[in-house]
Amino acid sequence: MNRTANHPQATLLLRHASMVATMDGTDRELRDASVLIRGQTIAAIGPAAELAIDADQVLDCRDCVVLPGLINTHHHFFQTLTRAVPAGQNAELFDWLMLHYPIWQALTPEMIRVSATTAMAELLLSGCTTAADHLYLYPNGSTLDDTIEVAVEIGLRFHATRGSMSVGQSSGGLPPDALCEQEDAVLRDCERLIDTWHDGADQAMVRIALAPCSPFSVSEGLMRDTRRLARDRRVRLHTHLAENQRDVDYTRERFNCTPAQYCERLEWLGDDVWHAHCVKLDSAGIAAFAASGTGVAHCPSSNMRLASGIAPIRAMLDAGVPVSIAVDGSASNDGSHLLAEVRQALLLSRVGGNPAALSAREALQCATRGGARVLGRSDVGVLAPGMAADLAVFDLNGVGFAGAGHDPLGALVFCAPAQARHCVVNGRVVVREGELQTLDLPAHLARHRALARNLVGTDLLRGNA
Repeated sequence: MNRTANHPQATLLLRHASMVATMDGTDRELRDASVLIRGQTIAAIGPAAELAIDADQVLDCRDCVVLPGLINTHHHFFQTLTRAVPAGQNAELFDWLMLHYPIWQALTPEMIRVSATTAMAELLLSGCTTAADHLYLYPNGSTLDDTIEVAVEIGLRFHATRGSMSVGQSSGGLPPDALCEQEDAVLRDCERLIDTWHDGADQAMVRIALAPCSPFSVSEGLMRDTRRLARDRRVRLHTHLAENQRDVDYTRERFNCTPAQYCERLEWLGDDVWHAHCVKLDSAGIAAFAASGTGVAHCPSSNMRLASGIAPIRAMLDAGVPVSIAVDGSASNDGSHLLAEVRQALLLSRVGGNPAALSAREALQCATRGGARVLGRSDVGVLAPGMAADLAVFDLNGVGFAGAGHDPLGALVFCAPAQARHCVVNGRVVVREGELQTLDLPAHLARHRALARNLVGTDLLRGNA
């Protein structure tokens, strides 16, 4: 019978990989190995000679490293339309946001869809198979459904977080009042999205999390009500926390406590919660996160770009905090390449003077099984029989890897970030030979560029705030 990869019993063989890095508890690294996929699940991993079977599809992985699909735990897809805006290139977080809020007020549902498609394409091409996106503003009729529908179409495993802002400038918050929502409307939409889209089963392709934006844009009441709703409906919680010193100062002044204490007060700690950034998380906060199993999305490039500082990742890992890797917003990172972010995490950890602060394998662990733990998943992040068939394949024959064959896995992190040769999501080959299979990328990017030009005004392009 001629089967396709979408048939529940179709087989796909990734054959003769130079290395298969399982990222499992034993961190097995198999040389000259193959991976057999049946339907949407990994069926077997082992020496290529022992898996020399006829399969419905075969991917030749000679001179390649095979990894679990990388996992991105925090992003803002809509920001691909506002990359490198000149007026914001030298701004810290609060000033940068104040510049961008007026631009984002003009976002339309089409812009949300097109920008999300661009971000997802870039992630998949970098070997990322699972991503969480934080959409926290909904102007001009936009909804989170606009982003979810794109994920279903392009083939990315997706955690859509329903963000919100309810405290505008007139009430002491940072965003314009026009970008804030009524809190009862936010909660109603959260329930609608859970009912419509959330899938709590193993190997689910879409899950919903609830994500009030930040202490400087959301009330304590909405934080508490969102937490109650999330725990009642058994979905996860997410927000920004302790991103830079001004963020910490705002929390101290408005709530008379540290960011970690604020989380404790609101019961926003637990193994169903993860926070983005945590650059300024203090030692007491690290201890509280570790004791409660609260996760962190580490965003090294964005933290550097906005001069926010260096998150204490080594201290977090040593304490037992679940740590993952994220690219953050496409306008505060200006890229959506998760393997590049893994490299940045390693390098930034060493800036303080400790060359062993984070190893290549530790950084990759954060981006695979670390990301799975932070998102509450036991079905991705590791290559093993029975796991979801999410894999990234990187070719080591390029000029950037010349001379680095001594340690293929280490080379992926230390050398210039590579694009994925193949990317498999849920048993489906979404990237083949470096080409996205689920999107006409050149035509899409032409539309993306046109929308970006329309969104960003001439004065901002010239660098005038």
